[in-house]
Amino acid sequence: MSSKPHPDSLKAGQIAGRVLHEVFREVRPGVKVLHICTLAEHRIAEYGARPAFPCNVSINNEAAHYSSPYQDTRVFPERGLVKVDLGANVNGHLSDTAKTVDLDGSYEKFIIAAETALDAAIDIVRPGIKLGDIGEVIEKAIKAEGLKPVHQLSGHQLKPNNLHAGKNVPNVKIHVTEKMQLGETFAIEPFATDRSGRIKAAREAYIFSNDIRNRKKVDRIALQVRNLARRSFGTVPWASRWLYDLKNDFEFEIPLKTLVRVGAFHPYPVLLEAEDGMVSQAEHSVFVSEEGAIVTTKYDD
Repeated sequence: MSSKPHPDSLKAGQIAGRVLHEVFREVRPGVKVLHICTLAEHRIAEYGARPAFPCNVSINNEAAHYSSPYQDTRVFPERGLVKVDLGANVNGHLSDTAKTVDLDGSYEKFIIAAETALDAAIDIVRPGIKLGDIGEVIEKAIKAEGLKPVHQLSGHQLKPNNLHAGKNVPNVKIHVTEKMQLGETFAIEPFATDRSGRIKAAREAYIFSNDIRNRKKVDRIALQVRNLARRSFGTVPWASRWLYDLKNDFEFEIPLKTLVRVGAFHPYPVLLEAEDGMVSQAEHSVFVSEEGAIVTTKYDD
């Protein structure tokens, strides 16, 4: 394993960190969620990368996976928590980073809990550290603010062309014997809530991925959509609204449902806190070096 991040991995991290910093400042009451999603994705492309996945902009009890559908009219409320989660792809090398906006200053402890937990986790990253030990420090930091970790969500290993690769990074103390090894890259992402810390899936899904091996027979229209998605997005997750960017005179709703039903498309439902608790998130991508963590998505203004 290399003791230094690949240059493309560093570039992917730098772009994601810069874009998150820029779009974060645009999140305020009354602004359209769609504006933030498209702004983030356009900036990633402008700086020389592709989105590693659709920009997630999840509000209040939504923990993850809300990305604006086509012609989304949703706007940010006057108060609450907004998670902006994005990543960049440079020649297959991926980054993943997130931050939470407190829209009116009412939820400061949620921000502190997630960010303190992330910092505490990064501080102990080193070759040979048990992933369960990472979860323990995350849980302790969140509980110190009187909140609970969202235990059903976790961080994840990053590999070229694979956003969720192999090992998971828990957000609670559990018995995990797997370790971080020299040269590996992880996205560490604590989530904090004021309720149970369990997750439920909503009916809605706006993010999908292709099952490239799926050969199920479908009607002619669905076949066209399946081929379009495979040709355009390959194996990376994509947003349903991206289809309209490619073919805006087409109605995708019915073929989308057909292709999900036959397993050609894998949906990522919007994830909600099970008791509708408020949720905050903080995330960085880190490379495991001999000296500890190299945070590739850190941005210095």
